[in-house]
Amino acid sequence: MKPYPHRYTVSAAGRAEGEVTLTCPSLPPIASAAPPEFDGPAGLWSPETLLTAAVANCIILTFRALARASHFEWLTLECCTEGVLDRIEGVAQFAHFATVARLTVPAEASEEKARRLLEKSERDCLVTNSLRGTRTMQIEVTHARAARRA
Repeated sequence: MKPYPHRYTVSAAGRAEGEVTLTCPSLPPIASAAPPEFDGPAGLWSPETLLTAAVANCIILTFRALARASHFEWLTLECCTEGVLDRIEGVAQFAHFATVARLTVPAEASEEKARRLLEKSERDCLVTNSLRGTRTMQIEVTHARAARRA
């Protein structure tokens, strides 16, 4: 890892109507708009969906790093995150992020260790640690079936 501070520069450009294009050097552009809840069109990423996606993505990437450092083998991790936007003291803000983490591990893997690493991933996620809203995580661990021998 490179020393801190890390800097991330993203540009957004738009007109009076239509999409906003998000760009970052060496990455493909992303079309975004207000979400349907704010009278935007369906089918485009919005600041709200991008922020919620960042929570799920960061938990997975944090888990990946922790699992690697702990020599813990795993197969797949899916994080489904719901961000709850509400009006708090007259200001719209995300009040809560609820994540369901579904982890598949090899048949011989420790479920207890899997749960500990997932809980640590949620606690250590730099994105969630940068947000005001509360957060919860439900964990589901599934063991893959061992291959049958003939």
